[in-house]
Amino acid sequence: MIAIPSRHKSLVLLAGVIVLQVLMLAVQIKRDSEGRLIRVWTVGAVSPFERAGSYGFGSIRNAWRHYLALRNTAKENEQIRHENDALKLQISQLQGKAAEADRLAVLLNFRRAHTEVPMIAARVIGAGAGTASLTIELDRGERDGIRKNMGVITPDGVVGKVVEAYPHAAQVLLLTDKDSGVGAMLADSRIQSPVGGQGEPLLAMKYVPNDDTVSVGEHVYTSGMDRIFPRDLPVGTVAEIKPGNPFKQIRIKPAAHLERLEEVLVLLSLRPLEMKNEENPGAAQPSAPGAASPPQAVRR
Repeated sequence: MIAIPSRHKSLVLLAGVIVLQVLMLAVQIKRDSEGRLIRVWTVGAVSPFERAGSYGFGSIRNAWRHYLALRNTAKENEQIRHENDALKLQISQLQGKAAEADRLAVLLNFRRAHTEVPMIAARVIGAGAGTASLTIELDRGERDGIRKNMGVITPDGVVGKVVEAYPHAAQVLLLTDKDSGVGAMLADSRIQSPVGGQGEPLLAMKYVPNDDTVSVGEHVYTSGMDRIFPRDLPVGTVAEIKPGNPFKQIRIKPAAHLERLEEVLVLLSLRPLEMKNEENPGAAQPSAPGAASPPQAVRR
């Protein structure tokens, strides 16, 4: 115990007596609105600690609530992300179906515009796996009236010809293949010359003399002389012209989008798509010379 010097004992005792008297007075004295003075002092002394404790506990409680709210928000955000991904997939599927409907509508309108020519729509179900040949596979075959060497087109232009026909499928050699070709003619000069593939996106028109006039952008149509395609089907447009020896080097951009085929039309006949001539509007134009009689279209 700490010893208090004798000369200070009287002062300490006096101070203790004064404090005791003040406390007793505080207990006895009342304030009209706040009660006894000792209570006022006690409340005043304890209130800061109560406020600090209340603030601390409130902060902890709010932090816990925020934590729980964040966890719930994270779960809700994850659920929203999953729903958003599912909606994006549905939108993509709907857009694909809408695009397919548009393509089928174009095919249907083309068929309705040329009801005199038997043709059948087919879906592309595969493509050649090798690089030696450029081919596609169709979901229609012999049971639908498709035979070897029949022409395949889209409303945009020539695609190729059937090289193999099976009961329920057919193989088509694309126009860009090195072994493929079509009888063609230039729209302006009416020069007839074969157009063949080169194993690349552009076609080549052969045997056009250097003296003949050919323009870039000139349209090229079928001539009907190959006995596969009727006359006046779009083949492409002239993309490049170079002088050669002894013939021009003419590159043709195909009219049909051969790199993204999904639906095509198979011509079941060699009858021309333009069925009227100027001298006799009601007479049909003849088929290409030497063509075999057209098979009848099989309709489901």
